[in-house]
Amino acid sequence: MTGITSDARSKKRNPEAVKADILRIATEEFAGSGYAGARVNVIAERTNTSKRMIYYYFGDKENLYREVLENSYRAIRIGESLLDLEHLSPDEAMRTLIAFTFEHQKKNTDFVRLTMIENIHNGAHLGDEDEFRRINAPAIERVESIYHRGVAEGVFKSRITPVRLHWIISSMCFFNSSNRVTFSAAFGEEVFTDEVQKLLCEEIQDAIMSLLLRKTD
Repeated sequence: MTGITSDARSKKRNPEAVKADILRIATEEFAGSGYAGARVNVIAERTNTSKRMIYYYFGDKENLYREVLENSYRAIRIGESLLDLEHLSPDEAMRTLIAFTFEHQKKNTDFVRLTMIENIHNGAHLGDEDEFRRINAPAIERVESIYHRGVAEGVFKSRITPVRLHWIISSMCFFNSSNRVTFSAAFGEEVFTDEVQKLLCEEIQDAIMSLLLRKTD
Protein backbone atom coordinates (compact mmCIF):
# COMPACT_ATOMS: atom_id res chain seq x y z
CA MET A 1 0.00 0.00 0.00
CA THR A 2 1.48 3.31 -1.09
CA GLY A 3 1.52 6.35 1.16
CA ILE A 4 -0.58 9.44 0.50
CA THR A 5 1.46 12.23 -1.06
CA SER A 6 1.50 15.73 0.41
CA ASP A 7 -0.20 16.99 -2.77
CA ALA A 8 -3.03 14.50 -2.29
CA ARG A 9 -3.44 15.49 1.34
CA SER A 10 -3.48 19.17 0.35
CA LYS A 11 -6.20 18.63 -2.23
CA LYS A 12 -8.43 17.12 0.46
CA ARG A 13 -8.06 20.26 2.55
CA ASN A 14 -9.93 23.49 1.97
CA PRO A 15 -7.95 25.27 -0.79
CA GLU A 16 -8.38 28.67 0.85
CA ALA A 17 -7.16 27.28 4.16
CA VAL A 18 -4.16 25.75 2.40
CA LYS A 19 -3.33 29.06 0.73
CA ALA A 20 -3.74 30.94 4.02
CA ASP A 21 -1.41 28.50 5.78
CA ILE A 22 1.19 28.82 3.01
CA LEU A 23 1.03 32.61 3.24
CA ARG A 24 1.40 32.53 7.03
CA ILE A 25 4.49 30.31 6.94
CA ALA A 26 5.91 32.10 3.88
CA THR A 27 5.61 35.39 5.76
CA GLU A 28 7.77 33.99 8.56
CA GLU A 29 10.27 32.51 6.10
CA PHE A 30 10.69 35.64 3.97
CA ALA A 31 10.78 37.95 6.99
CA GLY A 32 13.36 35.78 8.72
CA SER A 33 15.60 34.93 5.77
CA GLY A 34 14.99 37.68 3.23
CA TYR A 35 13.92 37.15 -0.37
CA ALA A 36 17.14 35.51 -1.53
CA GLY A 37 17.59 33.38 1.58
CA ALA A 38 14.02 32.08 1.84
CA ARG A 39 13.48 28.52 0.62
CA VAL A 40 10.23 27.29 -0.92
CA ASN A 41 11.05 23.72 0.12
CA VAL A 42 11.15 24.88 3.77
CA ILE A 43 7.72 26.48 3.37
CA ALA A 44 6.45 23.26 1.78
CA GLU A 45 7.75 21.13 4.66
CA ARG A 46 6.24 23.40 7.31
CA THR A 47 2.85 23.50 5.60
CA ASN A 48 2.75 19.76 4.79
CA THR A 49 2.39 20.53 1.09
CA SER A 50 4.92 20.46 -1.77
CA LYS A 51 6.79 22.95 -3.93
CA ARG A 52 4.57 21.88 -6.80
CA MET A 53 1.43 22.71 -4.80
CA ILE A 54 2.84 26.10 -3.75
CA TYR A 55 3.68 26.92 -7.37
CA TYR A 56 0.19 25.77 -8.39
CA TYR A 57 -1.34 28.38 -6.07
CA PHE A 58 1.20 31.20 -6.44
CA GLY A 59 3.07 30.65 -9.71
CA ASP A 60 6.66 31.02 -8.49
CA LYS A 61 8.77 32.23 -5.58
CA GLU A 62 8.60 35.90 -6.60
CA ASN A 63 4.80 35.86 -6.88
CA LEU A 64 4.55 34.16 -3.50
CA TYR A 65 6.80 36.82 -1.95
CA ARG A 66 4.77 39.59 -3.58
CA GLU A 67 1.54 38.12 -2.22
CA VAL A 68 3.12 37.90 1.25
CA LEU A 69 4.18 41.55 1.05
CA GLU A 70 0.79 42.75 -0.20
CA ASN A 71 -1.01 40.64 2.40
CA SER A 72 1.06 42.25 5.17
CA TYR A 73 -0.01 45.71 4.00
CA ARG A 74 -3.63 44.59 3.67
CA ALA A 75 -3.56 43.47 7.30
CA ILE A 76 -2.61 46.90 8.65
CA ARG A 77 -5.14 48.61 6.38
CA ILE A 78 -7.89 46.22 7.56
CA GLY A 79 -6.92 46.87 11.17
CA GLU A 80 -7.22 50.61 10.61
CA SER A 81 -10.66 50.18 9.04
CA LEU A 82 -11.94 48.46 12.21
CA LEU A 83 -11.11 51.38 14.51
CA ASP A 84 -14.48 53.13 13.97
CA LEU A 85 -12.72 56.50 13.80
CA GLU A 86 -15.68 58.31 12.22
CA HIS A 87 -17.51 58.33 15.54
CA LEU A 88 -14.64 59.92 17.47
CA SER A 89 -13.74 63.59 17.66
CA PRO A 90 -10.86 64.51 15.29
CA ASP A 91 -8.25 64.69 18.05
CA GLU A 92 -9.42 61.41 19.62
CA ALA A 93 -9.51 59.75 16.20
CA MET A 94 -5.97 60.86 15.38
CA ARG A 95 -4.62 59.69 18.73
CA THR A 96 -6.38 56.34 18.26
CA LEU A 97 -4.89 55.90 14.79
CA ILE A 98 -1.39 56.75 16.04
CA ALA A 99 -1.70 54.30 18.94
CA PHE A 100 -2.92 51.56 16.60
CA THR A 101 0.02 52.15 14.25
CA PHE A 102 2.49 51.98 17.12
CA GLU A 103 1.02 48.76 18.53
CA HIS A 104 0.58 47.09 15.14
CA GLN A 105 4.19 47.65 14.16
CA LYS A 106 5.42 46.60 17.61
CA LYS A 107 3.49 43.33 17.49
CA ASN A 108 3.91 42.57 13.77
CA THR A 109 7.67 42.54 13.40
CA ASP A 110 7.38 40.42 10.24
CA PHE A 111 5.63 43.37 8.57
CA VAL A 112 8.46 45.66 9.59
CA ARG A 113 11.12 43.24 8.35
CA LEU A 114 9.36 42.67 5.03
CA THR A 115 9.11 46.42 4.48
CA MET A 116 12.83 46.80 5.20
CA ILE A 117 13.70 43.89 2.90
CA GLU A 118 11.74 45.34 0.00
CA ASN A 119 13.36 48.73 0.50
CA ILE A 120 16.77 47.03 0.37
CA HIS A 121 15.68 45.59 -2.99
CA ASN A 122 14.56 49.06 -4.14
CA GLY A 123 10.99 47.83 -4.61
CA ALA A 124 12.05 45.29 -7.25
CA HIS A 125 9.34 42.80 -6.26
CA LEU A 126 6.38 45.12 -5.77
CA GLY A 127 4.93 44.16 -9.15
CA ASP A 128 1.91 46.18 -10.24
CA GLU A 129 2.44 49.61 -8.69
CA ASP A 130 -1.21 50.51 -9.22
CA GLU A 131 -2.30 47.49 -7.19
CA PHE A 132 0.10 48.32 -4.36
CA ARG A 133 -1.21 51.89 -4.31
CA ARG A 134 -4.80 50.61 -4.34
CA ILE A 135 -4.10 48.47 -1.27
CA ASN A 136 -2.64 51.41 0.62
CA ALA A 137 -4.90 54.22 -0.60
CA PRO A 138 -7.29 53.83 2.39
CA ALA A 139 -4.45 54.87 4.74
CA ILE A 140 -4.25 58.33 3.17
CA GLU A 141 -8.03 58.61 2.81
CA ARG A 142 -8.41 57.83 6.53
CA VAL A 143 -5.84 60.40 7.63
CA GLU A 144 -7.30 62.93 5.21
CA SER A 145 -10.82 62.45 6.58
CA ILE A 146 -9.73 62.93 10.21
CA TYR A 147 -7.49 65.86 9.40
CA HIS A 148 -10.02 67.72 7.28
CA ARG A 149 -12.68 67.23 9.96
CA GLY A 150 -10.30 68.70 12.49
CA VAL A 151 -9.50 71.70 10.29
CA ALA A 152 -13.19 72.30 9.56
CA GLU A 153 -14.01 72.22 13.28
CA GLY A 154 -11.15 74.59 14.10
CA VAL A 155 -9.32 71.93 16.12
CA PHE A 156 -6.38 71.41 13.75
CA LYS A 157 -4.17 73.93 12.00
CA SER A 158 -4.30 73.98 8.23
CA ARG A 159 -0.62 73.35 7.68
CA ILE A 160 0.12 69.84 6.40
CA THR A 161 -0.92 67.39 3.71
CA PRO A 162 -2.39 63.95 4.55
CA VAL A 163 0.53 62.18 2.86
CA ARG A 164 3.09 64.08 4.94
CA LEU A 165 1.07 63.43 8.08
CA HIS A 166 0.89 59.70 7.33
CA TRP A 167 4.66 59.72 6.73
CA ILE A 168 5.27 61.29 10.14
CA ILE A 169 3.02 58.78 11.92
CA SER A 170 4.55 55.80 10.11
CA SER A 171 8.15 56.88 10.59
CA MET A 172 7.83 57.62 14.30
CA CYS A 173 6.19 54.25 14.97
CA PHE A 174 8.35 52.20 12.58
CA PHE A 175 11.71 52.94 14.23
CA ASN A 176 10.55 51.34 17.47
CA SER A 177 10.56 47.91 15.78
CA SER A 178 12.96 48.32 12.88
CA ASN A 179 15.91 49.43 15.02
CA ARG A 180 15.21 47.57 18.24
CA VAL A 181 18.16 45.19 17.99
CA THR A 182 20.82 47.80 17.26
CA PHE A 183 19.27 50.35 19.65
CA SER A 184 19.23 47.77 22.46
CA ALA A 185 22.80 46.75 21.73
CA ALA A 186 23.94 50.36 21.91
CA PHE A 187 21.79 51.68 24.76
CA GLY A 188 20.19 48.77 26.62
CA GLU A 189 16.60 47.56 26.94
CA GLU A 190 15.19 50.42 29.02
CA VAL A 191 12.87 51.81 26.34
CA PHE A 192 11.47 48.36 25.50
CA THR A 193 9.91 47.58 28.86
CA ASP A 194 6.09 47.52 28.86
CA GLU A 195 5.92 50.64 31.00
CA VAL A 196 8.25 52.71 28.81
CA GLN A 197 6.67 51.44 25.58
CA LYS A 198 3.34 52.79 26.83
CA LEU A 199 5.00 56.12 27.62
CA LEU A 200 6.69 56.23 24.20
CA CYS A 201 3.36 55.69 22.46
CA GLU A 202 1.84 58.56 24.43
CA GLU A 203 4.84 60.78 23.69
CA ILE A 204 4.58 60.05 19.97
CA GLN A 205 0.89 60.94 20.12
CA ASP A 206 1.70 64.19 21.94
CA ALA A 207 4.47 65.11 19.51
CA ILE A 208 2.29 64.61 16.44
CA MET A 209 -0.70 66.32 18.00
CA SER A 210 1.48 69.33 18.82
CA LEU A 211 1.94 69.78 15.07
CA LEU A 212 -1.79 69.69 14.48
CA LEU A 213 -3.67 71.26 17.37
CA ARG A 214 -4.52 74.95 17.39
CA LYS A 215 -3.36 76.78 20.50
CA THR A 216 -6.13 77.75 22.86
CA ASP A 217 -6.09 80.77 25.17
